[in-house]
Amino acid sequence: MAAAAVKVGARAWLRRLRACLLVTLAACATGAAVAQDVAAAYPSRPIRIVVGFAPGGPTDLLARELAARLHESWGQPVIVENKPGAGSRIAFEHVARAEPDGYTLLLGAVQTATNMAVYKRLSYDTLRDFAPVTQLSSAVLALAVSPSLKARSVAELVDLARARPGELSYATFGVASSAHFAGALFEQQAGIRITHVPYNGAAPAQTAIAGGQVDLGFMSALSAMPLLQSGKLRPIAVTAEKRLAQLPDVPTMAESGFPAFEVSSWQGLLAPAGTPPAIVSKLQREIARILAVPEVRERFVSVAAEPVGSTPEQFRAHIESEIARWRAVARRANLSLD
Repeated sequence: MAAAAVKVGARAWLRRLRACLLVTLAACATGAAVAQDVAAAYPSRPIRIVVGFAPGGPTDLLARELAARLHESWGQPVIVENKPGAGSRIAFEHVARAEPDGYTLLLGAVQTATNMAVYKRLSYDTLRDFAPVTQLSSAVLALAVSPSLKARSVAELVDLARARPGELSYATFGVASSAHFAGALFEQQAGIRITHVPYNGAAPAQTAIAGGQVDLGFMSALSAMPLLQSGKLRPIAVTAEKRLAQLPDVPTMAESGFPAFEVSSWQGLLAPAGTPPAIVSKLQREIARILAVPEVRERFVSVAAEPVGSTPEQFRAHIESEIARWRAVARRANLSLD
């Protein structure tokens, strides 16, 4: 009798287990169907891409190119909104608070990682408050001086800076930007002291150097190539491993006596944390397709930049590694901001 009761109980338990499994499978199927519906309907209205720099710089130019291409693909307006200032923190804070529905995105640069490395207090956490979509590009920097400055090589610039400690100035396209870190590293490795002058974007920084208001700067080739090639900015070194085809007479920093000097500029797209993975995935796939278009790739190559188009997982790993790397650099260079 007891054995029969056990068998009945076992059968009842199996029935309940099967019922639970069926409910779970049905829920999973429903969730997958909902995710497919969300992705299929996206986008159904205009998208905003927020940029933490003034118009005209490399991140802004890339955002506008991406916006035009996404508009062609999906037929919805894609609006670029510039929110410069505070080392891009204004833009990051704005997007971190936005509705996570895929209609407010952030096109961030190296500050995506470096702000985490240098600011003591941030109102956001890059890894917690954002969903990485894809890294868009990677570009080398060029050390450029004003045409009025009497320095035609890195060695001559170092000699000049040593003779006039603190008098020379370098422009950057934002606090905690790749240009800022490059300048700090240059000071540290060359044993010189130069004054940092931050601007709210690459375009005003380039204009200041070209006009002689600032003496030098590490500029992204993505936006500065026309000025570098025309002589309005005088390039004296590049941060690449080898010379650029577009600037064949300009040596690398390694050739100029700085073998450990490696800094690059990169851009990537992020969404607010909680954005449906189906939308993040749809964005990434379409952007990767755009970056593979020969015309787009050629445009990147012409300004010494490399299109990337990584997966969300790969981009998150890249951000994590960059945060760790720049934290180490910031400690060595004594870079700490409130």
